[in-house]
Amino acid sequence: MSRQRHGPVRPFWFCANCVHPWPCESAKAELVAEYSDAPRLLGVDMADCLTEAGRDLAELYRTTPDPVEMYARFLGWVKRALATSRPRNAGHLD
Repeated sequence: MSRQRHGPVRPFWFCANCVHPWPCESAKAELVAEYSDAPRLLGVDMADCLTEAGRDLAELYRTTPDPVEMYARFLGWVKRALATSRPRNAGHLD
């Protein structure tokens, strides 16, 4: 697995390159490209990141992050991004 240019800075979960909340738009594009051979693993890995980020951010700020915002940030974009990155005849993601 290659190292992303737009990787997360933990435990704060911002982008090491552009300092936006991670995954930033560039990180999302890098992740889709990185997981192009195994796209379903992207969702699994992002779910792991969601769990880790929730734990890290709750510990850091002593408040629980908004679960709806965290879901949108880490998982809400995955299916749509994978669908738009694959050719139409490549099958379904469901």
